[in-house]
Amino acid sequence: MKKFVRFLLLITCVASLPDLSATAQTAPAKGLAAIKETELKNDLYTFAGDGFRGREFCSPDELRAAVWLADQMRATGMKPAGNDGTFFQFFDVQRDRVSALSTIKIGDIQLELWKDILTIEPLQATIDASIVYIGKGTDEAIEAANLEGKVVALIPTYDGLDLNVAFPETRFMQRLVTLKYRNLLYNKKIKGLIFVASDEFTKNGWKEHVHVRFERGAYKLNNGGKMILPKPAVIPAFWMLDKDLALFNNNPRFNANIITESFLYPSVNVIGKIEGTDQQLKAENVLVTSHIDHMGVRETQQGDSIYNGADDNGSAVVAMLAIGRAYHAVPAKRSQLFISFGSEEPYLFGSNYYTLHPTVKKESIVAVLNADLIGRNTIDSAAILGTRGANNTSVLLTKMALEANNEGPKFKLDSVWDNPNHKEGFLYRSDHAPFLKQGIPAVFYTTLLHPDYHTPKDDPEHIDYKKLRKVTEWMYRTSWKVSNSGIRPVINPDFKPKR
Repeated sequence: MKKFVRFLLLITCVASLPDLSATAQTAPAKGLAAIKETELKNDLYTFAGDGFRGREFCSPDELRAAVWLADQMRATGMKPAGNDGTFFQFFDVQRDRVSALSTIKIGDIQLELWKDILTIEPLQATIDASIVYIGKGTDEAIEAANLEGKVVALIPTYDGLDLNVAFPETRFMQRLVTLKYRNLLYNKKIKGLIFVASDEFTKNGWKEHVHVRFERGAYKLNNGGKMILPKPAVIPAFWMLDKDLALFNNNPRFNANIITESFLYPSVNVIGKIEGTDQQLKAENVLVTSHIDHMGVRETQQGDSIYNGADDNGSAVVAMLAIGRAYHAVPAKRSQLFISFGSEEPYLFGSNYYTLHPTVKKESIVAVLNADLIGRNTIDSAAILGTRGANNTSVLLTKMALEANNEGPKFKLDSVWDNPNHKEGFLYRSDHAPFLKQGIPAVFYTTLLHPDYHTPKDDPEHIDYKKLRKVTEWMYRTSWKVSNSGIRPVINPDFKPKR
């Protein structure tokens, strides 16, 4: 009898222990059934249709899309989890741009800004100096010329640069060229730099991408409510076309008065919540994240000027809504926080702001499951970043995600882009990255780049909805494991995020 009582006590004690199984929880059938291909498609055709005009960051179109998204969150059964009892968390972004009052002349010729000449950065500058044209900007040509006090005009070279990356024209013309030549000319005490677009590579960049970006200016997250004025340029830099090379004859004067202007624009994070069922664990939050914004209306390409961003990142927004429906059908032990961040495209502004001003206690955030570009390319393959080698953010979170894949979609996983030395640095280019820098475990679901990325052809009709549903299921299965596990994922002590 005593043995039988002890046996009963043992069974009772074991039953009362918290569930320490980290990965055994499989997603319920009722939740999986709530993820429907038809709803993903219907949501995406609205969210990434022309009606929202590409949802450009810091624009009324981004805000209109945010209102639509909040309505959809409410319809899924989510509760508002933003500020002041709403679905919204507003923040400001500062835009600095070159003013139309700026003037540039070569000799007696007045140049038309954004047509004859581009300014690379919105930096204050006053220049009155003669131009020295050195032709190809080789090390030898720079070394041989007397450049002090002059404006240097040159045709940039590509030596020493790796241009086998996405949007090489844009990266070269916006950043790589200035980094290269400012370093080369650092000790020459020049007054300015004029790069000459003389080949198809740079002329295509001028025509299709770059001049629009230069004209829009630069953006920064405003975290304190005060305007930050642009600094005077150390070496102001410009682009011109080789059709105007004759203007450089006989070392004419270059006169420029570059005036900048600054504005504060509102942007917004949209945040919903489904509360957990466990009295203790519901105070902890598993984040499922995406971003609202895209590129808006820009230069026309192949007859279209609206950059709808169906894959980037409409695909993840509608997946997030579907996962919300699944948790409304069957809640988990922990709570889920669904966040679609604003102004991701300039540089992860919404997610950076959220990590500085979280709407829940930062220590309550268990893990972040972020998605970006999850509806294209081969149907049987996908990628998850933050899981391999030095990129492994959390051993347990990785285990959960890989088991979830094996239980459901069974994707062949592309591991190349999760290499810490991958030139694209993709692990740090979406909204999970600021959380990693705060020591919060995160993984990044993606089906990677494609030819329509950041073009007007990223439209809903090009999405593979069967694949989108499979990735959504994978995310849900992973989040279910995290949401019900008795063991909380922790950041890998060996993981060192890039700052």
